[in-house]
Formats: sequence, structure tokens, C-alpha cells
Amino acid sequence: MEAGSLLHSHIPWNPPKPPRRRRIGSSFPPFFFISRASSSSSSNSERGYRGPKPKRDWVADWVSNNDDIVRSLPIYVGGVSLLAVLLNRTVSGIAPVADASSSQSRSDLLTLGLAVTNILTGLVWLSVRPKSISVVSPQGVECQRICSNLPDSVVSELLWVWESMSNVTCCRSLIVVYDSRCILQIGCAAKSSFGDGEAVAVDANKLMQGSLCQGVIKSGAQSYLANLSLYPGKSELPFLPSNTQAVILQPLGEKGIAIIGGDTIRGFTSSDQAWITLIGEKLDATLAKNLNSLPLAVQD
Repeated sequence: MEAGSLLHSHIPWNPPKPPRRRRIGSSFPPFFFISRASSSSSSNSERGYRGPKPKRDWVADWVSNNDDIVRSLPIYVGGVSLLAVLLNRTVSGIAPVADASSSQSRSDLLTLGLAVTNILTGLVWLSVRPKSISVVSPQGVECQRICSNLPDSVVSELLWVWESMSNVTCCRSLIVVYDSRCILQIGCAAKSSFGDGEAVAVDANKLMQGSLCQGVIKSGAQSYLANLSLYPGKSELPFLPSNTQAVILQPLGEKGIAIIGGDTIRGFTSSDQAWITLIGEKLDATLAKNLNSLPLAVQD
């Protein structure tokens, strides 16, 4: 009986609880983390930029800031060397003619030659100076001539080309000739000799028959006249201002050409030339697609 009652009796089950783990972070005061973060941020701000710093060429800066002194320096060196040789010859007591074959005389002659060379080099440096390149204000009148009856899409693209070139590059004149017709003349142009204040009109037939345009169209490559005053072909561009500094001749396929006039010698960079080439290809595709027959009339 006692065994059966023992088996049927309820025995409470209380399993042992696992030991509680102590968190290490709770033992530290909260301000420890705040102070650590603030100290790290302050140390980072004190360190600042730790990357490579650009090096400054002190010699090049000094030479560029003292150009006149550097150019005349060989004259001073040569003059001092010449005086030193003459003084040494006088003090040494060597006869100038009787003992001319001595080693001292030969060294003096060599030194005199080097001194004279320095003086001549300084004179050349002072006489030859690089010409400063500056922006020139075109001498002419502003004009905007667009061929009439053009589709709106073509007109908007032509105006977009002009605004883009005039804002980004040194372009001050733009002429577009296609299929022996001038469809755009915008920007600064030469003033007419009739005294009416109008711009010189572009003779498209005469222009396309000239050697400049014929060479560009046959080659199919862009031609860059970096200093227009040095090229005899300048006479083929009478519609440009007389003081136009640089010109780019961009072919538009086999039927047209774009003439871009700039106000600075060598003002169009290699990036500008590549960009103008891409614009010319896009403009050629637009004109070939939309202009089958083009009227001769123009609108101002």
C-alpha cells in the first residue's frame, strides 16, 4: 500500500535553471562608450586628409615669376666670367703674346669662348619671347540668317549646335553650307563694303569650289587652321570677320561643310575638335534625312 501510494503521489519537477551569463558590457558605465566615440571622432578630425598631397615645383614657380631675371642671367654669368679671365690674366703676369702656347693661355681662351657663348645666349633669350595669346573681339556685325522653309526640327538642331559651340568653345561664327546652299550664317560676320551695315553674304557655289572646301570634302577629315593669319586660303573666307583667329572646317558628308570661326589662336582644343566632329556627323545625318530640296531664300 505504501509503495502504490508512493507511485501515484505527485512529485513536483523543478529542473535546475542554467546559470545566468554576465554581460561584460553592463559592468562598464555608459559614459565609457560615449567618451570613446567622441575621442575617436575628435582624433579623426584632427588627422584630416591622409592621402597623397600634390607636390609643388618651387623652381618652376620661381622661374615663371622672375622671367626677365632668368633670361638675362646668362649675360651676367658671361660678363663676370669674362672679367674674371681678364683679371686673372693681368695678375698672373703671363705675357699675352709671347707665351700664348702655354696651358694657361689655352685654358683662358676656352674660358673666353664659354663666356662669350653665355652672353650671346642671354641676348637670344631676351630677344626671343613667346607671344602671349589673348581673346580678340571680332570686328564685324552680328547676323542670323537661316534658310526659309526648313523643318522645325532642323532649325532647332541648327540653333542648338550654335548655342552649344558658342557657350562651350571659342566659336564666334558659324556657317553651314549643304548641297551648294548656305542654310545657316550666324554669329559675327564681316561687315559689307556697301555701307548698309549688313553682313557679307556667303557665296555657297564659290565657297564649295575653293581649294579649302574641296580638300576637306575629298579627304573627309576635319581641317583645323589654328592661326588663320598664316594661311593664304584666308581669302576664300571673306564672310568671316577680318580678325578671326582660328577656323575649323568640318565636312558634312560629301555635300556640305561647316565653318567655325574662333576668337583665339589655337583656341580649339583636341577635345573640342573631336566633339565638333561628332556634331558634324549628327548634323549631316539630319540634313540628309530632312532636306531633299532646299529653297534659295533666306530669312534674317
